Parts: sequence; structure tokens; C-alpha cells
Amino acid sequence: MYPIELTSPMSKDLTDHGFEGLTSSEEVKDVLSQKEGTVLVVVNSVCGCAAANARPGAKFSLENDKKPDRLTTVFAGVDKDAVNTAREFMMPYPPSSPSIALFKDGKLVHFLERHHIEGRSAEIIAANLKMAYDRYC
Repeated sequence: MYPIELTSPMSKDLTDHGFEGLTSSEEVKDVLSQKEGTVLVVVNSVCGCAAANARPGAKFSLENDKKPDRLTTVFAGVDKDAVNTAREFMMPYPPSSPSIALFKDGKLVHFLERHHIEGRSAEIIAANLKMAYDRYC
């Protein structure tokens, strides 16, 4: 587990932009079990590709006419139970951090694994997410 002093600014990078930090298994279940609406889940991480690509890409993606109804984040290496529960909802994809998932009516409809994030610009990630929002939101 990472020290809170290290990860707090990384969490705030998303929560200061409207993302709700989910820190328990119960919170994740409550959000992802909803059978109506869309939810974006960013699995945050301390790695460089989260800082340079995933978090900025997720934020840039919100500059779109259509957006998810709810924006959430869990932090790998910090909120173990919340992350593990979120990953159960993201099956059949293997654990990946960072990663970004879009759910519609309780079902996973779009997923970016680390290998889709690493080495790609935040703008490319945002464009990918915007296409998903246009389709599902």
C-alpha cells in the first residue's frame, strides 16, 4: 500500500474535477449495481502513464456533449477492497492499472486496459472515450 501523502495529490487530480472517490467495496457495489444510467470508473495508479495519459485523458474526455451520468475512481495500491470489487465488475478483463471502464445500465460496455493507455497521448485516450460516450451515454 502506498502512503497517503504520496497518493493524495493523485487522487485529487480526479476528485477536484468531479470524480467521486470510491474507497470501499460497498461503495463500488452500490454504484456499479445500478441498473440505469452510465458510470465511468478510472482505476487510478501512481505510475507515469496514469499521470501523463489516463488522468488527463479522462478529464479531457469530459469536454463532450454526451458524458457519463456518474464519474468515479478507485486507487490501485491504496483502496484494495474497492479496487478488487471494481475489477470483479470489469471481468473478463484481467486486473490493469491504470484502466478506464464505462458501464451502462450495470453492464461493462467499454474498457481501456493499461496497454491501451501506456504510450498514447491524453488526447487519443480522450477521443476514444468520447466515441464511447457518444455511443452509450
